Amino acid sequence: MTTQPCANQHTVGQSFASGRMCVAAQTWRCLLFSVCAICVQESITLAFLNSSTNGKPGVNRLLATLPNNEYKRLLPKLTTVSLVLGEELYEPGDVIKYVYFPNDSIISLISELSETSLLEVGMVGNEGMAGLAVFMGVGSSSTSALVQGSGTAMRMSSAAVRTEANRLGNFHRLLHRYSHSLLTQVSQSAACNRFHLVDVRLARWLLMTNDRLGLEEFPLTQAFLSSMLGVRREGVSKAAGVLQAGKLIRYSRGVITILNRRGLEAKSCHCYAIIKAETDAYLN
Repeated sequence: MTTQPCANQHTVGQSFASGRMCVAAQTWRCLLFSVCAICVQESITLAFLNSSTNGKPGVNRLLATLPNNEYKRLLPKLTTVSLVLGEELYEPGDVIKYVYFPNDSIISLISELSETSLLEVGMVGNEGMAGLAVFMGVGSSSTSALVQGSGTAMRMSSAAVRTEANRLGNFHRLLHRYSHSLLTQVSQSAACNRFHLVDVRLARWLLMTNDRLGLEEFPLTQAFLSSMLGVRREGVSKAAGVLQAGKLIRYSRGVITILNRRGLEAKSCHCYAIIKAETDAYLN
């Protein structure tokens, strides 16, 4: 294959660990790579996304909740993989060959109405698993799965997930509870996107990202946030300006820093508290 550099200094046709290739001609698949370009220009390394705030590798909390003997049985079927910012794990209609348990990475579940009309409908971090359709008995994806925050994940084949879930043990029980947790997140986020102001929604989104990465600073462009929140860039700029004016965040050159988490929680709608409470409840 002949490769050509795109405007964001990313090579069309670059392969990722998942086997997917970036198609830079489609605008939305270039959004995250523009983040990378900004970070390089500002000498900000994305390596900070590969560790938790205490300097130790992140751990998938769903897997960590399993009894030790059950986790040890799963371990030979799990492979640690690196997920790269902007990597597409699967598209709508794709057969799901693997599921992913993020450790210190985030995977966005994206509904795609057209190549330019997108909306994040779900976020999977260290609290869950991407590829839940496999557990529900469905072999293909109805959404795109895009790496929003680079880092590591534990990967398991879909066949192994089905086999282990059919044992009807703790793994099966946890995936059932996680299914409800993700459904709560998706439904509450849908209501939030319909009824709440953009700055309030942005506060919720930043808090959810912070919970899953354990970081106060991460790279985000207006173009990417526009797609995640389903609003125009002007709306993102105005919403970020409101949060900056309240000294809740700092947003400069494609990098957002959370300055006041408590203030951000107060600014956010009740949707965040509902989603977080459900996640904490199923893990505890």
